[in-house]
Amino acid sequence: MKKSYLLAILLVVVAVVLFWQTGNATSEYADFARAAETGNKVQLVGTYVKDKPTVYDPLTDPNYFSFYLEDLAGAEREVVLLMGKPQDFEMSESIVLTGRMRDDRFIASDIQLKCPSKYKDEEAMIKNLTES
Repeated sequence: MKKSYLLAILLVVVAVVLFWQTGNATSEYADFARAAETGNKVQLVGTYVKDKPTVYDPLTDPNYFSFYLEDLAGAEREVVLLMGKPQDFEMSESIVLTGRMRDDRFIASDIQLKCPSKYKDEEAMIKNLTES
Protein backbone atom coordinates (compact mmCIF):
# COMPACT_ATOMS: atom_id res chain seq x y z
CA MET A 1 0.00 0.00 0.00
CA LYS A 2 1.10 3.49 -0.66
CA LYS A 3 1.97 5.80 2.21
CA SER A 4 -0.75 8.24 1.09
CA TYR A 5 -3.44 5.54 1.50
CA LEU A 6 -2.21 4.69 5.00
CA LEU A 7 -2.16 8.36 5.92
CA ALA A 8 -5.70 8.84 4.57
CA ILE A 9 -7.01 5.84 6.54
CA LEU A 10 -5.30 7.09 9.69
CA LEU A 11 -6.85 10.56 9.27
CA VAL A 12 -10.33 9.03 8.80
CA VAL A 13 -9.93 6.95 11.96
CA VAL A 14 -8.79 9.99 13.96
CA ALA A 15 -11.72 12.04 12.61
CA VAL A 16 -14.23 9.33 13.56
CA VAL A 17 -12.82 9.06 17.09
CA LEU A 18 -12.91 12.84 17.58
CA PHE A 19 -16.46 13.04 16.24
CA TRP A 20 -17.58 10.23 18.56
CA GLN A 21 -16.01 11.87 21.61
CA THR A 22 -17.52 15.26 20.80
CA GLY A 23 -20.95 13.69 20.38
CA ASN A 24 -20.73 12.11 23.82
CA ALA A 25 -19.68 15.39 25.44
CA THR A 26 -22.79 17.26 24.38
CA SER A 27 -26.02 17.09 26.30
CA GLU A 28 -29.56 18.31 25.77
CA TYR A 29 -31.40 21.01 27.73
CA ALA A 30 -34.04 19.63 30.06
CA ASP A 31 -36.00 20.29 33.22
CA PHE A 32 -36.01 18.08 36.33
CA ALA A 33 -38.86 15.90 35.02
CA ARG A 34 -37.15 15.25 31.68
CA ALA A 35 -33.80 14.62 33.39
CA ALA A 36 -35.42 12.03 35.69
CA GLU A 37 -37.27 10.43 32.78
CA THR A 38 -34.21 9.94 30.58
CA GLY A 39 -31.50 9.40 33.18
CA ASN A 40 -29.06 10.87 30.66
CA LYS A 41 -26.58 13.67 31.15
CA VAL A 42 -28.45 16.93 30.51
CA GLN A 43 -28.10 20.65 30.90
CA LEU A 44 -30.56 22.22 33.30
CA VAL A 45 -31.40 25.92 33.53
CA GLY A 46 -32.90 27.43 36.65
CA THR A 47 -32.66 29.89 39.50
CA TYR A 48 -31.21 29.53 42.98
CA VAL A 49 -33.86 29.13 45.71
CA LYS A 50 -32.52 31.45 48.39
CA ASP A 51 -34.92 30.49 51.19
CA LYS A 52 -33.89 26.80 51.18
CA PRO A 53 -30.75 25.47 52.88
CA THR A 54 -27.33 25.32 51.24
CA VAL A 55 -24.50 23.09 52.41
CA TYR A 56 -20.86 23.88 51.82
CA ASP A 57 -18.16 23.01 54.33
CA PRO A 58 -14.75 23.15 52.63
CA LEU A 59 -13.01 21.70 55.69
CA THR A 60 -15.14 18.54 55.54
CA ASP A 61 -15.39 18.17 51.74
CA PRO A 62 -14.30 21.00 49.44
CA ASN A 63 -15.89 19.26 46.44
CA TYR A 64 -19.45 19.05 47.80
CA PHE A 65 -21.88 21.93 47.49
CA SER A 66 -25.61 21.41 47.92
CA PHE A 67 -28.41 23.89 47.20
CA TYR A 68 -31.95 24.07 45.81
CA LEU A 69 -32.79 25.11 42.27
CA GLU A 70 -36.07 25.98 40.59
CA ASP A 71 -36.12 24.91 36.94
CA LEU A 72 -37.91 26.76 34.14
CA ALA A 73 -40.99 24.56 34.65
CA GLY A 74 -41.24 25.69 38.29
CA ALA A 75 -40.10 22.45 39.94
CA GLU A 76 -37.70 22.69 42.89
CA ARG A 77 -35.11 20.03 43.62
CA GLU A 78 -31.93 19.67 45.59
CA VAL A 79 -28.75 19.95 43.53
CA VAL A 80 -25.42 18.47 44.55
CA LEU A 81 -22.50 20.11 42.79
CA LEU A 82 -19.39 17.95 42.84
CA MET A 83 -17.02 20.90 43.13
CA GLY A 84 -16.53 23.89 45.37
CA LYS A 85 -19.02 26.70 45.78
CA PRO A 86 -18.58 29.22 42.94
CA GLN A 87 -17.70 32.81 43.80
CA ASP A 88 -20.70 35.20 43.67
CA PHE A 89 -23.09 32.23 43.59
CA GLU A 90 -25.81 34.08 45.50
CA MET A 91 -25.75 36.96 43.00
CA SER A 92 -26.49 34.81 39.95
CA GLU A 93 -29.60 35.56 37.89
CA SER A 94 -29.73 32.08 36.43
CA ILE A 95 -27.72 28.89 36.62
CA VAL A 96 -26.89 26.30 33.95
CA LEU A 97 -25.94 22.90 35.34
CA THR A 98 -24.61 19.83 33.57
CA GLY A 99 -25.35 16.48 35.18
CA ARG A 100 -28.03 13.85 35.73
CA MET A 101 -30.77 12.95 38.16
CA ARG A 102 -30.05 10.37 40.83
CA ASP A 103 -33.13 9.55 42.90
CA ASP A 104 -34.68 12.94 43.76
CA ARG A 105 -31.46 14.96 43.52
CA PHE A 106 -29.67 16.42 40.53
CA ILE A 107 -25.97 15.54 40.61
CA ALA A 108 -24.06 18.25 38.74
CA SER A 109 -20.53 18.01 37.45
CA ASP A 110 -20.38 21.50 35.92
CA ILE A 111 -21.96 24.89 36.56
CA GLN A 112 -22.22 28.18 34.67
CA LEU A 113 -23.54 31.28 36.39
CA LYS A 114 -25.30 34.11 34.64
CA CYS A 115 -24.62 37.07 36.89
CA PRO A 116 -26.28 40.47 36.70
CA SER A 117 -24.51 42.94 34.47
CA LYS A 118 -22.11 45.22 36.27
CA TYR A 119 -23.36 47.95 33.94
CA LYS A 120 -27.03 47.83 34.99
CA ASP A 121 -26.60 50.50 37.68
CA GLU A 122 -24.65 52.70 35.28
CA GLU A 123 -27.30 52.25 32.56
CA ALA A 124 -30.07 53.23 34.97
CA MET A 125 -28.12 56.30 36.10
CA ILE A 126 -27.48 57.40 32.49
CA LYS A 127 -31.13 56.82 31.59
CA ASN A 128 -32.25 58.95 34.54
CA LEU A 129 -29.81 61.71 33.57
CA THR A 130 -30.97 61.78 29.94
CA GLU A 131 -34.64 61.87 30.93
CA SER A 132 -34.11 64.90 33.18
